[in-house]
Amino acid sequence: MRKLKTKLVCAVTAFMAMLNFAAMNAYAAGDVASAVESTWTSAKDQIQSVVNNVVFPVIDVILGVLLFVKIATAYLEYRKHGTLEWTPIAIIFGGLLFSLTAPLYVWSIL
Repeated sequence: MRKLKTKLVCAVTAFMAMLNFAAMNAYAAGDVASAVESTWTSAKDQIQSVVNNVVFPVIDVILGVLLFVKIATAYLEYRKHGTLEWTPIAIIFGGLLFSLTAPLYVWSIL
């Protein structure tokens, strides 16, 4: 009887704690959302300038170098085996075009 009573008290305590934590999470969700929105609106211009002037140019340079390296290795493979693989070159070129034009429209999406 004592074991059953102990298990019942533990189960009720755990259930009450679960209800308490669920209520706190539901209450805090509104505060977090408003805090994130206010932070985004105040820092939006700084984030945009850093991403447009630092992040996208770095990605462009990396993809540009990768494109030229891939073209060179494709040429060497063509000379060695006689087959030319265009798919990786086209994928890297598409990524480079996407990265070059992204600052024009990415901020209207966000």
